[in-house]
Amino acid sequence: SAAAATAAEDGARLLRLEEQAGHGGGGAWEYLCLARRLRARRPEPVLRLGLALLNDSSARSRLASEQWTLYEQVAVAAMDCQRLDVAKDCIGVLSKQFPGSMRVGRLEALLFEAKGEWTDAERAYALILENNPFDQIVHKRKIAIAKAQGDMALAVEYLNKYLELFMADHDAWRELAETYVALQMYKQAAFCYEELILAQPTVPLYHLAYAEVLYTMGGLENLQTARKYYASTIQLTGGKNTRALFGVCLCSSAINQLTKGRNKEEESSELQSLASEALLKDYKQRAPSKEALITSLLKNMKLS
Repeated sequence: SAAAATAAEDGARLLRLEEQAGHGGGGAWEYLCLARRLRARRPEPVLRLGLALLNDSSARSRLASEQWTLYEQVAVAAMDCQRLDVAKDCIGVLSKQFPGSMRVGRLEALLFEAKGEWTDAERAYALILENNPFDQIVHKRKIAIAKAQGDMALAVEYLNKYLELFMADHDAWRELAETYVALQMYKQAAFCYEELILAQPTVPLYHLAYAEVLYTMGGLENLQTARKYYASTIQLTGGKNTRALFGVCLCSSAINQLTKGRNKEEESSELQSLASEALLKDYKQRAPSKEALITSLLKNMKLS
């Protein structure tokens, strides 16, 4: 698509400029602007080239009011590189220039995070949210702090609060689902994947993850639904998903054991034989040494 081509061109241009500026060939400011626009995370070169501009007083005065954007960019890069002294200096300059600014407040809170001073970071973020309860970035940072401290229950609480405000954030639904799986709260994880499938029905990853959660939960009804979603994953990937092919076989085997072959629906037995054939073919092509293993595995499942 056109958007993908543009993104690739921008990425290539960024690397060219990085190379050029890194070897003293100029273009540092152009590089820093492009890195900002693309939200590219290149902390080392951004820190090196940004600091060189900030330390050169004539270059800095040429930037006029844009220098403040550069101070912010360098502060973030410095935190990524664990150069907390540099970050502190940049944030100091900004808070002198913009006293009481919420944007600078966010940077100060990030610096507390970088130092591992969680309580101070939490306090700083709480203060920002008092003034602006819909600050999306700050809500995300609070989730990150809970995770960094290994407090998954708190991360879940924050994620749920966040999704009450920003329901359309698919990444957050996925993060919540994965956190629930880590906590073995499969019913809640299944609900998150249902939301994701409703919002983006053609993303195979969500169908697969939903199927795996249902398979883990077990029970006849869950297994039958899991098999459906493994099958839709196969359909959405043009038959190219080995995990989903395995999933169909595992579900079929488990269902057969639970029903002792009572409800031999024609459709499902056709599905399982197609899946096991596709699996064998897949392994023959990509891992011939494992072919015998798969054959005996399917035999043990009574599927071949």
